Amino acid sequence: MINKDNQILNLVGLAMRAGKLVLGTEPTLSAIRGQKVFLVFFPSDGGKSQAKKFADKSNFYNIKLVQDYTKKQLTDAIGVNRGVFAIADQGFSRKIKQLISEKERN
Repeated sequence: MINKDNQILNLVGLAMRAGKLVLGTEPTLSAIRGQKVFLVFFPSDGGKSQAKKFADKSNFYNIKLVQDYTKKQLTDAIGVNRGVFAIADQGFSRKIKQLISEKERN
C-alpha cells in the first residue's frame, strides 16, 4: 500500500508536470503576497531564517505551509532542484491538504 507521504509527493510531481507550481524563493513569496497560491512547500532541512520568513508570510495570508519533507524528497518529487515552491491550483491543493489531514489523524 502506498503511504500518505508517497501519495502527497506523487501529487506534487503531477502538479509540476501540469505546470501548476511556482518554483523558487522569490517567485513563491510574490505568489503568496498576490494570493495566487493555495499551498506552500518548504524543506524541513531548510534555513531557519527562510523558514521563519515563509511561516510568517503563509500565516499572514492564511496559506497552508508544509514542512514535512526534506529538500531531497521535494527535489525528487518535482524533478527540479528547488526546495521552495507553491501550488497554484485549487484542485491539487485541496487533495494534498486532504491527504495531509488524513496523515495527521493517523
